[in-house]
Amino acid sequence: MSRSSGQPDDTLAAEARGQLSPRAARTLWWTSAGLVLTVLGTSVSVAGADHVGRLPVAAALVVVQAAALRWQARAPVTVLAVNAPAGLAVWVLLPAVTLTGALLAAQITLCVLSATRPRRVSVLALAAMCLPAPLAFGAGGVTGVTVWLLTVALAWTAGQWRRAQRERTRAEMRRAVVEERARIAREVHDVVAHTLSVMVIQAGAADDVFAERPEQARQALRVIETGARSALGELRLLLRAFRPDEDQYADEDGYADGEYADDGRARDGHADDGSADGDGTGTGTATETGKQCGPGPWLARLEELAQTVRATGMTVRLHREGATAGLPATVDHAAYRIVQESLTNTLRHAVGADEVSVRVTAERDCVRVTVIDNGRTAPGLAPGYAAGAGRGLVGMKERVRLVGGSLRTGPRPGGGYEVSARLPVDRAS
Repeated sequence: MSRSSGQPDDTLAAEARGQLSPRAARTLWWTSAGLVLTVLGTSVSVAGADHVGRLPVAAALVVVQAAALRWQARAPVTVLAVNAPAGLAVWVLLPAVTLTGALLAAQITLCVLSATRPRRVSVLALAAMCLPAPLAFGAGGVTGVTVWLLTVALAWTAGQWRRAQRERTRAEMRRAVVEERARIAREVHDVVAHTLSVMVIQAGAADDVFAERPEQARQALRVIETGARSALGELRLLLRAFRPDEDQYADEDGYADGEYADDGRARDGHADDGSADGDGTGTGTATETGKQCGPGPWLARLEELAQTVRATGMTVRLHREGATAGLPATVDHAAYRIVQESLTNTLRHAVGADEVSVRVTAERDCVRVTVIDNGRTAPGLAPGYAAGAGRGLVGMKERVRLVGGSLRTGPRPGGGYEVSARLPVDRAS
């Protein structure tokens, strides 16, 4: 999970489309507009003291440039087309203002354009921004034109650096999605393989006792039917996980690690196949015990998971409501993984956290998972840049998407961080 102020899910989705999130766009506007009004506004006020008649027009042009920056994240080409002539007009009205200062807003827009638009577009914008070079030479000679060209090149290069950073993190997030889908595939494969093995055994048993003990044969056939429904449900989820769709994590701010505690593979020791009955409530099991056991990532192992975290000195309060036995395996796995990754990120990224509350509620049609800690965001971590947290968020989102659920993450108003997921049972069975 991303330990940042703001909405991590919105940031992920916006960055995936090559855009800034609404919060980041507002922050960029306030910062850049404040810089233009402060620096250029002060220069215009000083230079306009000797040209009182021109001062109102120049001041209005400064305000226009600052206001146009409101749309620089959405339409940087258009904003650059507005701010460049406006800046030149300010310079023409008040030559005492340097060309570099008069075109400050245009340089900021060029940086944003370079970071968010294709390189061929930004190169054309860079060439256009170099056109006033003769004016800079006429006003300041070699020094003037050198300063102008260097500032323009610096603005474009800064945008390219940000773009390269985003491209690197895009590849990282794609790898995270592929790894998580591979993990899900292994888990589903193991569950389905176990279910099919049970079906084969039960089919043989039914054939052996069909004539002598028909009731036992019927019981075996019911187990086969239940197992078949479960296997079909899990395979549908597997196909959903790997269907070709828009990669919503293709362009997200960078994360580094975020590994899980184990490889997520279910072993042959599972006594339950995660089967579901015909109405989608997940009550049938191949072993007729209604419980899941073995070394895999099941909700039945939450207490064991909590104990490992408590061993680090963290207080873990675990609350469980409702029966989680007999849930579809993919829902069971997803709920466990969400708790696991949330606890891991609390240990890694929650500054000052000493207590975390985990609540798992199994309702008739869904499982709700809520993890809340009392930590705070590490200083200096911008949205989406908490090292190691992003890939964990990707994993949680991928599992929640697989079962058709919803995920909400973010800081709490009173302090701490919350991860809340709703995993529908009916859609997974």
